[in-house]
Amino acid sequence: MRLHHLEITAFGPFSGTERIDFDALSDAGLFLIHGQTGAGKTSILDAVCFALYGRVPGARSRNEATALRSDHAPPGTAPRVVLETTIRGRRLRITRSPKWERPKLRGRGTRVEQAKVVVEEFKQGEWEALATRLDEAGDLIGRLLGMTCEQFCQVAMLPQGEFAGFLRAKADDRRKVLERLFAAEIFTQAEQWLADRRRDAHREAADLRAAAVATADRVAEITGSASPRDAARPLVPAPRPGEPGPEPPDDVEALPAWAAELEAHHADLLAVAESLLAEAGEAREAARAAADQGRALHDRQARHAEAVRRRAALRERASWRAALADRLDAAARADRVVPLIREAASRRREADRARALAADARARVGELVPPGAAEDVLVKAEGARREEIAVLDGRRADAERLRRIGEERTALAEELARLEGEEARLADALEALPGVVEELRARLDDARIAAAARPGAEARVKRARDVLAAAEWRDRVAGQLAEAEQEHRAAVDAAQEARDRLQELRQARLDGMAAALARDLVPGEPCRVCGAREHPEPAVSRGHVPGEEDEERAQAAYERARDRREKAAAKIESLRADLDARLEIAGEAPVEALAAELDAAERALAELTGRAADAERLDAELRRREQELDQARTRLEGVRGALADHRARDRERADEQSRLREDLDAARGDDPTLEARIDRLRGEADALAAAVRAAQDADRAAAELASARAAAARAAADAGFAGPDDALAADLDEARRRDLAEQARRHDDELARVQAVLDDPDIAAAAQAPAPDLEALRRAEEAAEAAYTAAASAAANARRRRERLAELRAELAARVADWRPAARRHAVAERMAGLASGKSPDNRDAMSLSAYVLAARLEQVVAAANHRLARMSAGRYALVHTVDKAAGDRSRSGGGLGLRVADAWTGQARDPVTLSGGESFVTSLALALGLADVVTAEAGGTEINTLFVDEGFGSLDEETLDEVMDVLDGLRDGGRAVGIVSHVAELRTRIPAQLRVRKHRRGSTAVVAV
Repeated sequence: MRLHHLEITAFGPFSGTERIDFDALSDAGLFLIHGQTGAGKTSILDAVCFALYGRVPGARSRNEATALRSDHAPPGTAPRVVLETTIRGRRLRITRSPKWERPKLRGRGTRVEQAKVVVEEFKQGEWEALATRLDEAGDLIGRLLGMTCEQFCQVAMLPQGEFAGFLRAKADDRRKVLERLFAAEIFTQAEQWLADRRRDAHREAADLRAAAVATADRVAEITGSASPRDAARPLVPAPRPGEPGPEPPDDVEALPAWAAELEAHHADLLAVAESLLAEAGEAREAARAAADQGRALHDRQARHAEAVRRRAALRERASWRAALADRLDAAARADRVVPLIREAASRRREADRARALAADARARVGELVPPGAAEDVLVKAEGARREEIAVLDGRRADAERLRRIGEERTALAEELARLEGEEARLADALEALPGVVEELRARLDDARIAAAARPGAEARVKRARDVLAAAEWRDRVAGQLAEAEQEHRAAVDAAQEARDRLQELRQARLDGMAAALARDLVPGEPCRVCGAREHPEPAVSRGHVPGEEDEERAQAAYERARDRREKAAAKIESLRADLDARLEIAGEAPVEALAAELDAAERALAELTGRAADAERLDAELRRREQELDQARTRLEGVRGALADHRARDRERADEQSRLREDLDAARGDDPTLEARIDRLRGEADALAAAVRAAQDADRAAAELASARAAAARAAADAGFAGPDDALAADLDEARRRDLAEQARRHDDELARVQAVLDDPDIAAAAQAPAPDLEALRRAEEAAEAAYTAAASAAANARRRRERLAELRAELAARVADWRPAARRHAVAERMAGLASGKSPDNRDAMSLSAYVLAARLEQVVAAANHRLARMSAGRYALVHTVDKAAGDRSRSGGGLGLRVADAWTGQARDPVTLSGGESFVTSLALALGLADVVTAEAGGTEINTLFVDEGFGSLDEETLDEVMDVLDGLRDGGRAVGIVSHVAELRTRIPAQLRVRKHRRGSTAVVAV
């Protein structure tokens, strides 16, 4: 932040309007604000702070409604502060007025004017309003500066008197200062949050513990044991058979183990019930087995009788089964011969087709070779044609090249025609353009000469407008002045009459009072007024005596008439001053003549404006024409070069075209084209090759036919057939063969099944055994089933109880598991809350979290202060931050905010109160600068380019003053300006740039001297 200008009106000791140019002071880097005690040096800093935040530092902020406005200012003058400053690169103007009391416009008394503010930003040459509400302005400035009012006062305005107190303060007082400057409330909130968290965690753990105990109650209810809520009472056995469960524990952590022990106890009961169930099951299975064996014996005896009957029926069809096997065997032997017979028939058809194809292919090449030519003659004729085709294929590239040359020459002819036309057009343009350019150049020079006179014409028009406006206003003011003078004369007469009337009433009232006193006079008795005993001429009343109300009314009428007279006189003075000002501008010239002069000036300006516009247009046209001329010259050179190149290329292509055409005519021979010759030769070669292949295929088919017939005859003999025809007769189709085979298979399978039943030793033995008593076996099975059902019901009840117990045990374990982290969280919250509040034994310094943070900030301040204190004290003193609580210190911080001063000469650490005045000032200044550095960093590093150091230099010796001034001079690094507020006379010779504040009877004034 950098200050530029400050304007103060009726603020503090300044009764009028004072303007301070901080830019002029800041150019020197270090400047002095000096003046007499009480002149208002600190009030300038108050004005800066008030403009930014609407407040003044320290105790002066109280009773702002009456304390900020100057007591020396006229009653109706509004207090106001206007500050121009740059914050984060934005130029702002802040206009702020405090709340103040002004006289009422009518009647007596005062009226309260509320505080006002306007924040503007300089953008694009104009001031643009940003905020007019107090809260909006405060939020905007706070966001830009990034710090509170207290922090700004500490960073930009170092109040040495306060920091001497801060240096010597107790821990609690020092804590209050640090809490105002640093955002320590978040850590206080953290302490409260931890305390709230401890309470919530305790509530959560208690709720979860109650849920676990409730589940344990249900476990006890299921098992008939005592409830954990009754753990303090002796265990009473439940009214049910069996052993009671274990006694429930007092500790929630032990409840899962108690439930596990109960579950084990009931697991033993379930084992006994399941053992009885197993015995009943064995008896039921034995009865079932006996019944099943009786039914099985009965079934096996029935199956044996059925198998004997079925075997007799199958033996009656044995001859039919033998004939069926012979037919299938002949068909199987024919399977090896029939494929060869069919292959021989296929080969015969293939040999007939190959002979026909060979004859047809020989007929197609009858004109190419002699009749009956051998196969090698056909092969040689084909080879000769293919060799010629290969030679002609090489000529195809020449034919393609000849075609491309023709296309290229056509394109060249078209391009030559276009270039020749463009050459002629460019030549014509080059003849005409130089003259056009010269003409435009001459016209542009004339237009520029005329346009140069436009500023003068504009000034003449502005002057004529101002003079005409002044003349018109002059004439209006002259008329108003005449009316005002007439009103003033009437007001003077009325005021004189009212004054005379008042004096007459007063005299009449005095006369009336004298007459009233005279009526009470008694000869020989002293007068109550003068004490005389003689009364030679007592006053006598001559009419009505006015009262006090009559006199007050006359006095009010006179005052009103006097006010009207004074207002009329002031109006005349204002109008006369306005008329004089207009006469200085317009003189006595008539309005009509001045209007004519303005009209002539405006016409001249309009003409010059038009010519100026022509100059701009002509300048653009000239540049375009000159560019066009240069482009035409360049283009003509390029066109002529392209013409020469294209003509040379056309001649080359013509020569190549003639040579290629002669070569291709010789190659194609009698054929119309090269491709036609290649196609004819390829067709003949393909026909010769086909004839050779067809002859070879016919010979190969005849040989394969003879081989197939011999193979079929041999296979028929090997299979036991007289010939291939017998084998074909024995062949069966697949469907008939499957049908016969299925009939044989069904007969064989049926016979095998019947024999398997008869061969089964169990069935054979059963056939020899006596028949079983099935009814007796059924009754024994039903009795065993009833006994088993009763045992199963008892075991199911025990199992359900144990399963429910297992579910509740799992639920109890889950409840306890949920309770454990809550209990741990409560323990952690308890410990953390104790640590943060400083009440835990683990907090060795018994220091709260907020106090610890402030102690860390104070440690940073001490580190920053010692850099400057070492230099200002020539290395003797250094501040030391201590965490020990002083004796008798009842600070709620629990210590951590102590300060000591280490003396390098004695090697001892001293209490700051033992420092002398000069030593205390140097130490306080270093502490203030260090705190300013830390506050600036805490606020986000906002750059403060203008800062002030307020008083305290009078207590320094010359050598220490030199060291302090060197340190302050070092603050100017980076373009920062430092203002020293002091009345010490020696500083006036050391610092040439000064702001002199003087006090007078009617208020203070401020003058910049650079």
